[in-house]
Amino acid sequence: MPAFIRHIPFLKAVFLHSITAFGGPQGHLGMMLKTFVDKRKDVSKVELMEYISFCQMLPGASSTQTLTLIGYKRGGIPLAVLTLFIWILPACSIMGALSFLIGSIGSTPVKSQVFRFIPEMAIGFLTYAAFKAFRVSVNNLITLVIMLLAMTITYFLFKTPWVIPALIIVGGIVTNFSSKRFPEQEKIKPRHIRWTNIWLFLLVFLIAGFLSETARKHDWKDRKAYNLFENFYRFGSFVFGGGDVLIPMMVDQYVARPTAKKFQDSTQNIIRIKRDDLLTGAGMVRAIPGPVFSIGSYVGGIALKEEGKNFQLLGCIIGSIAIFLPSALLVLFFFPVWQYLKKYVVVYRALEGINAVVVGFMWAASLYLLKDISIFSSGYQSLLNVIIIAATVCMLQFTKLPPPMIVLGCLIAGIIF
Repeated sequence: MPAFIRHIPFLKAVFLHSITAFGGPQGHLGMMLKTFVDKRKDVSKVELMEYISFCQMLPGASSTQTLTLIGYKRGGIPLAVLTLFIWILPACSIMGALSFLIGSIGSTPVKSQVFRFIPEMAIGFLTYAAFKAFRVSVNNLITLVIMLLAMTITYFLFKTPWVIPALIIVGGIVTNFSSKRFPEQEKIKPRHIRWTNIWLFLLVFLIAGFLSETARKHDWKDRKAYNLFENFYRFGSFVFGGGDVLIPMMVDQYVARPTAKKFQDSTQNIIRIKRDDLLTGAGMVRAIPGPVFSIGSYVGGIALKEEGKNFQLLGCIIGSIAIFLPSALLVLFFFPVWQYLKKYVVVYRALEGINAVVVGFMWAASLYLLKDISIFSSGYQSLLNVIIIAATVCMLQFTKLPPPMIVLGCLIAGIIF
């Protein structure tokens, strides 16, 4: 118990982060840097960059995995799991509740004046994070070239799921041509690898697939619940690129496929979701704090809505668990292995290129988000957008104002202006 009490301030910071982290994974990175590096000193800038780089190589929710690793570093697996739970709970609860309200809200995407400056604020956070990461990770000509190429390629192929893993591999290879950099010299002792998490990941994957297929073949009465868990666990296991890739996969699975010719006149008890209903959730998840993957709670509830309120609640729970479970199992298995492997010179040198690629990705994300925001016209709105972006960066860089206060200020600005 005393050990747990020691972590209460950290968990309070995680909760505050979970209810103020607007802007998707791009905005989350800047807030993590401000809260867990600059303010609380839970990790160093170098460690956070390493976590971000590592999580970009894995499928799943990268900002969620990064925060989970911060908890893992402080208190091992128990604190990592608790950190994950506190982080996803508010967003999943909001999105799950939305699935019950969708009938009264209607099919039109819900927009609110209060959130109008959130995209600009997210760009400010991301620009701040990219600038700080640049100072840590780009310190010679080759890393500068890697960053610029990664930024350019990522900008034009931003929604292509393979681009980030491919660039990370290339960046790691390029910096291995140097013979100048070596890890701290120490004897590398063989390390016992705990295979529990990866075996659990594979076991859940196989059992979910078996039960889903059996439920389909035998047309079990409650087959939708089994199908839903398998679908979401598969999404969480294979999605690279975050919510921008996850949402189209859901549209394909629940909107496009059920309208295929073989299902049009079918009486099969498959999951069908209206396109407008799914897009309403896709819009709302951008307007709330927390992980974009929390849309799983909403889609899970909508998927089982016709089965009754109890099943709808079950769908929200299934969606929340199944979409995040693979991310947690993968990151908690591979990170200790990564910590061991990076002591080898080939991996150590690769880290330099990988970090440069991640910085390029952060700048590309800033530019990509910026293209949908008016800043170059002579209108009043463009001036406000520029002011919000610049003010966010300046407050993060030059003041000790906590991120939640900046978020609150942007929400108030949305109401006033």
